[in-house]
Amino acid sequence: MPYFDAASSAPLHPVARQALQASLDEGWADPARLYREGRRARLLLDAAREAAAEAVGCRPDELSFTGSGTQAVHSGIYGSLSGRRRVGRHLAVSAVEHSSVLHSAASHEAAGGSLTEVAVDRTGRVSPEAYAGALRPDTALACLQSANHEVGTLQPVAEVAELCRAAEVPLFVDAAQSLAWGPVEGAWSILAASAHKWGGPAGVGLLAVRKGVRFAPQGPPDERESGRAPGFENIPAIVAAAASLRAVRAEAEAESVRLRALVDLIRARVVELVPDVEVVGDPVRRLPHLVTFSCLYVDGETLLHELDRAEFSVSSGSSCTSSTLTPSHVLRAMGVLSEGNVRVSLPFGTPAEDVDRFLDVLSWVVTAVRTKLGAPVAVAGPGDAEEFTVDSLGKLCPVPVIELAKAIGSVPVGGVVTVLADDEAARLDIPAWCEMRDQEYLGEHPVDGGTAYRVRRSG
Repeated sequence: MPYFDAASSAPLHPVARQALQASLDEGWADPARLYREGRRARLLLDAAREAAAEAVGCRPDELSFTGSGTQAVHSGIYGSLSGRRRVGRHLAVSAVEHSSVLHSAASHEAAGGSLTEVAVDRTGRVSPEAYAGALRPDTALACLQSANHEVGTLQPVAEVAELCRAAEVPLFVDAAQSLAWGPVEGAWSILAASAHKWGGPAGVGLLAVRKGVRFAPQGPPDERESGRAPGFENIPAIVAAAASLRAVRAEAEAESVRLRALVDLIRARVVELVPDVEVVGDPVRRLPHLVTFSCLYVDGETLLHELDRAEFSVSSGSSCTSSTLTPSHVLRAMGVLSEGNVRVSLPFGTPAEDVDRFLDVLSWVVTAVRTKLGAPVAVAGPGDAEEFTVDSLGKLCPVPVIELAKAIGSVPVGGVVTVLADDEAARLDIPAWCEMRDQEYLGEHPVDGGTAYRVRRSG
């Protein structure tokens, strides 16, 4: 069964499996002890740290192993903010950071700190100039991911790092999605990553803090991992994480070329095979293995279930696939279509035949889901009502958009359709529908129980 969700968690690399099994017999003792077993464990830990530091592009004594990527993010952000509390309590983040970064930011704001979210363009990329505008004299820390986890867009880390350096603000980089492909360029100050994103075992994170960066670890003091990750190190998992990182880096150049070609194929063919689809993210400055697209008139949860039945494992940022009515914060920040969202992220070694079969399957799966939901095939001819109202209150995506598409035929060119909806996804998907179908979006206003979205028929 083809697994196309490496951005969530990559399959365990064979080198990781071998290193894990081998180090179970040698790395079980306390590396802080001076007897033979402790010294063996210390040698394994030191070797893993050197290998990981080389891959990150930092000194071994700047790198700590944590219990997860999320712990590395939280420790990195809180430690940096605490270390610079005399400068101020302002934090700058991009609007498309991973939830672990945004949760840290929200916690900081709830504790009395201030926060600025830097907006992104429609491809999900921040402007260095906009980021520079968010920096203030009291900014303690800036955060910018190296690559987006949902749409694959690469961020201008090197440019932002220079702007931060000029403003004397440290830059924290979440490199979880990009580290397998190469070191993060630029003068970053703090970096976090997670081993299971590149084929290492879960439960191992990396936290690098450059020398000279003011950093105050939070919580009770601990003598391990420079005080940044308390508790006994899981040496076999750490060894496996470092070994697999080195292995994927050795394969990265060739795999990048091969997988980019497969993703380019998906990007080109999906718009030919599936009507009314929007491919999102930067088409050029992106991760080589990841592509995201959204389909009009499709229930995201049903689409993912049908693809799973066809033996393809993919992910989604659609609100229809979660317990919340709120779309992915990444898609919302980009202002793109959220319904029927599919993220394909190819693991190392994905055969081209699997991608060809996925494209064959996708077309009939989307058609079947649209037929089941009663989606319109085309815009109907003009009606004679100047105003028409669609009541979609209490209905979830993509029903409000489907009902809008059907109702647009009730008015002549120049007529207006008003859609009443309380699903948060409608705020993204109705304007996106208008852009995709060349209709004029007039805006929204609150009504009892929800929001009224107004659309003028243009043709």
